[in-house]
Amino acid sequence: MAYEEFTIEGRNAVIEAFRSGKTIDKLYLLDGCQDGPMMTIRREAKKQDTILRYVTKERLDQLSETGRHQGVIAVAAAYGYAEVEDILASARQKGEPPFVFLLDGIEDPHNLGAIIRTANLAGAHGVIIPKNHAVGLTATVARTSAGAISHTPVAKVTNLSRTIGELKKEGLWFVCADMGGTVMYQLDLKGPIGLVIGSEGEGVSRLVREACDMTAAIPMKGQIGSLNASVAAGVLAYEIVRQRMMQ
Repeated sequence: MAYEEFTIEGRNAVIEAFRSGKTIDKLYLLDGCQDGPMMTIRREAKKQDTILRYVTKERLDQLSETGRHQGVIAVAAAYGYAEVEDILASARQKGEPPFVFLLDGIEDPHNLGAIIRTANLAGAHGVIIPKNHAVGLTATVARTSAGAISHTPVAKVTNLSRTIGELKKEGLWFVCADMGGTVMYQLDLKGPIGLVIGSEGEGVSRLVREACDMTAAIPMKGQIGSLNASVAAGVLAYEIVRQRMMQ
């Protein structure tokens, strides 16, 4: 599958991208530049809640693939984002209890792509990611997902713990991956469920972990610290699949 270019450089190109409705994840702007086109770009970015990063010319030169950035580089989403409601609607349409992945701060695009691929194959109805401190739907994510990104909706939210609270009202239970939790085989993971996976190294943040109903540990026998985030997501997802199949 071919993927378009997702880094957009130059003032006119970035303004046009915003005005065409393209989802821009992040915007790098030359610090201190206040001319008319830059003010227009900033105004458009604020309308979309795009993350703004003010950087030096040297940093823009490093990021630039064309050498003609004119003080602005936009990172566009490979695919548009869904709403959380779209994910729940997908479960209703299939007549299945909702099964959702929530990812807390995954920064590696290869991990995000692999998790979206796993979510699709495990029959999850969607993936929810946070707006900040996490990778969005970049070209690398799209490639790594092996096409799953076209079939599994991904929603982006401002506050994961608040979203968990809202989904609990819809009847979902939440289990987060945590080495200090209960061994996953001892947990009842059937019914409407959200699987929460944390970032490499940091794990699930305290507020998100406290919002969950259960913590699940994957039994590990080796000498190294922990599993890669995408592998952990796969192991836990398939325990959920196993339990759902046994019903």
